[in-house]
Amino acid sequence: MIPKVFKEVIDLGDGREISIETGKLAKQAHGSVVVQSGKCMLLCTVVSNYEQKDLGFLPLTVDYREKFAAAGRYPGGFFKREARPSDGEVLTMRLVDRVLRPLFPKDYTAETQVMIQLMSHDENVMPDAMAGLAASAAIQLSDFPFECAISEARVGRVNGEFIINPTRAQLAESDIDMMIGASADSVMMVEGEMDEISEDEMADAIKFAHEAIKVQCAAQLRLAEAFGKKEVREYEGERTDADLEKKVHDMAYDKVYAIAKAGSAKHERSAAFAEIKADIKATFSEEELEDYGGLVSDYYRKAEKAAIRDLTLNEGLRLDGRKTDEIRPIWCEIDYLPSTHGSSIFTRGETQALATVTLGTSRDANKIDMPSFEGEENFYLHYNFPPFCTGEARPIRGTSRREVGHGNLAQRGLKGMIPESCPYTVRVVSEVLESNGSSSMATVCAGTMALMDAGVQMIRPVSGIAMGLISDAESGKYAVLSDILGDEDHLGDMDFKVTGTAEGITACQMDIKVKGLSYEILVNALKQARDGRLHILTKLTDTIATPNADVKEHAPTMVTRRIPNEFIGALIGPGGKVIQEMQKVTETTIVINEDPVTEEGIVEILGVGKAGIEAVMAKIDSLLFKPEKGSIYEVKVVKMLDFGAVVEYIEAPGNEVLLHISELAWERTDNVTDIVNMGDVLDVKYFGVDPKTRKEKVSRKAILPKPEGYVARPPRDDKRPSGGRDNRRDDRKPREDRKPREDKN
Repeated sequence: MIPKVFKEVIDLGDGREISIETGKLAKQAHGSVVVQSGKCMLLCTVVSNYEQKDLGFLPLTVDYREKFAAAGRYPGGFFKREARPSDGEVLTMRLVDRVLRPLFPKDYTAETQVMIQLMSHDENVMPDAMAGLAASAAIQLSDFPFECAISEARVGRVNGEFIINPTRAQLAESDIDMMIGASADSVMMVEGEMDEISEDEMADAIKFAHEAIKVQCAAQLRLAEAFGKKEVREYEGERTDADLEKKVHDMAYDKVYAIAKAGSAKHERSAAFAEIKADIKATFSEEELEDYGGLVSDYYRKAEKAAIRDLTLNEGLRLDGRKTDEIRPIWCEIDYLPSTHGSSIFTRGETQALATVTLGTSRDANKIDMPSFEGEENFYLHYNFPPFCTGEARPIRGTSRREVGHGNLAQRGLKGMIPESCPYTVRVVSEVLESNGSSSMATVCAGTMALMDAGVQMIRPVSGIAMGLISDAESGKYAVLSDILGDEDHLGDMDFKVTGTAEGITACQMDIKVKGLSYEILVNALKQARDGRLHILTKLTDTIATPNADVKEHAPTMVTRRIPNEFIGALIGPGGKVIQEMQKVTETTIVINEDPVTEEGIVEILGVGKAGIEAVMAKIDSLLFKPEKGSIYEVKVVKMLDFGAVVEYIEAPGNEVLLHISELAWERTDNVTDIVNMGDVLDVKYFGVDPKTRKEKVSRKAILPKPEGYVARPPRDDKRPSGGRDNRRDDRKPREDRKPREDKN
């Protein structure tokens, strides 16, 4: 028997709908929904164990997977089974996690899993825009202690009009691609890329998306009410002790405030804070610490956070002694690594990134193979965050989700400034060597300089900055912090990263930790970020003002050439023989692609030094060379035959034609060597294709004067019996004196 199904429909306002359904699938999960738009269907299930873990954080796992069967495809590679998540899936996981995690109680530590699966794909629907909606809707049907319903929506802008959850085709025409996560009351997360828009335009896009999210949150609540809202589960929360909290606060606050005000360096400051904590713990007996030592640590961290926040709100000072809008000292260097195609170092305070650039052909493009999207990236950025950059030693277990996310943000910030005319595939790698606040923005700055050092003709240089916010709802005070430290990231109410040029914003990432943040504060923070970005930008352009005119001597030069479709096969040769030999001889890399519109061949030639590239270009010119009928050309003898000489057009090396012995001179020629020899250069006249031989015909004698008294041989009499020898054989009579053939058997 099919169980009762509950369903809610959300109208997107332009004929499209999103439905949320529950009651049919995955009923043993604590909450499950199917979210559908068009043919796109997501199944989301949520489960949270009833046993609390002895941890200081929520062990929440958000998992998003796209099944290849959803698009009617097989997984690529040897193993025909979905394996580790792709970067695209990881980025969707991060988008959902960042909105959900703050809404669980701080003392809730039960193992919790949110699993979202793409079960059916629609090429006109981008599934990641519905993942947050699916996760929240499933949680609303559970008994989890969760603050409120949320959702996420993508916003684009085409021809000045905002669009919610645009199609991929619409997104290609859009100048904004932003994902916003919010509850009905507050915006909580923003991430996206833009075409140099203003701060006010960005705020308008967020407002537009928030209105759509309010409708989606209301639909979730209606669905939960119809399904039967469950009572929130009871769980054992953290111990509290108001007297102990006050005691620790009184012991720590003033000392922390004084150290914070001193404006010391990271390690010195950390050591001083650790000493205060140790002194406080020393006032308790071993028995007391065994009983509530964990509470002492928690209350100390709370007092430390309060003291540092108060210092900033009351005196406008920060942990390292800076004012709220002050940027740390910056130094930059380019061309640091001698063998890379481009390199740079960007150091801001205690954060340092070393960026490298590598130039390649379309064969080096980053191939994306997901059920929801297949394509290539000709510009991509990889970000590495090794343990030593924070003075730690910890296991290295592959690329972390954080590295994928930070690298993607930096890539989105830079890619819009790579011109479409750039012939190369460009890979940027950022090695974070020191970190104390926003290594992703240091990556953007280092990446900009490395690209210009490599000779990539960027439209405009890009800089990035990480900002913070400290606010007090009761007093109404707030402070926007430019270029935040790592510690300020943890204790603030908002951290956001903004990249852009002198013209506008190119990418952003925001996590807002307070409810009801006004758009006025948001816009003010963005404008302060703009001032910081422009300050950092001057440091970059002081180091390298414009992109280098050419690539480095040891870097490859790329030349692109289009050829008619019918010549592609000749350039490749049988089994690739011609192109492989050409690459070997010229020491170049040659890639041939076909233009899907014109069907022309696009030939990419990549090589170090001009000689090899010029040789390939000459070969292509030779291949495309078409002599004109009646014209005279200079040729060179490259092969001697009994019945003529093979000659090569001087202006098209490799393009050969037979000069027949009868076309060498007006006089009868018995031997080819009587007229020409190997290596001789001479002129010939081109007559096109001979209708009798169906081969190209050239002549030397045609451009020579006829000898006096020259009489042309009369043409063959076409009236005589044709067939020649075969007919003569038929007329023969059998010879009477021929002996009969003996039977050898």
